[in-house]
Amino acid sequence: MPDPPVLLDVRDGVARITLNRPEASNAIDVALASALKDAVSELVDAVGLRVVLLTGAGDRFCAGGDVRAFATADELGAILEEILSFLHPAVADLAELPAPVVAAVQGSAAGAGLALVSGADLVVAAASARFVMAYTAIGLVPDGGSSWYLPRVVGTRRALELALTNRVLSADEACAWGLVTRVVPDAELREHADALVADLASGPTRAFAATKRLLRASLATPLESQLTHEATEIVVAGESDDGIEGVAAFVEKRPPRFTGT
Repeated sequence: MPDPPVLLDVRDGVARITLNRPEASNAIDVALASALKDAVSELVDAVGLRVVLLTGAGDRFCAGGDVRAFATADELGAILEEILSFLHPAVADLAELPAPVVAAVQGSAAGAGLALVSGADLVVAAASARFVMAYTAIGLVPDGGSSWYLPRVVGTRRALELALTNRVLSADEACAWGLVTRVVPDAELREHADALVADLASGPTRAFAATKRLLRASLATPLESQLTHEATEIVVAGESDDGIEGVAAFVEKRPPRFTGT
């Protein structure tokens, strides 16, 4: 039996999603897109989820769509439509997860791979990693949510430059632009990603979820409405076990012991 195109491991509140076509640079075909949707769907209903780590097996995070498969398709539009029927629900569900989503990127993130990176909450990149849109280079247009995320993450002008010129960003440039959270030595990528995941997993999960909701809604919400949302969320947080523990720990000058409740 061939290896599954996406691996999902969930333990102790930590979910690890691994794109698993290393021989094809984790390029997204129908099978991988479908498997990714299934994996993320499992997390939507997971109890006690505290953090998600998204990685790619092998030397590259994700090369984007499987262009070799596209070239042999009888109807290119049909295969693209089928892939996106799985990929786009996966992207939407990832965005709605209450737990922080961390992407760890090695090698390169291109096309839909870059879309997955732009949709993550935090991104750790190896120093040699590269980032490129690449859609218009083959006569296609952005997908995977990249046309929605990139203007919000890097600004419209820079998003247009990435999309129209297919400029390749180094890890340091991607960090300076706000696409990447931190850049680490290649050999230390897993170590740093695991440390970040462990830190988040021990944090106030419900407060993280509320913070994600507030920040993601803010660009489409008038100030007065956003203030109302903030008031509602902070009152709920203040009544939670983690809110009470966090305040007590601050006053008592000790590390908080968050339980995610």
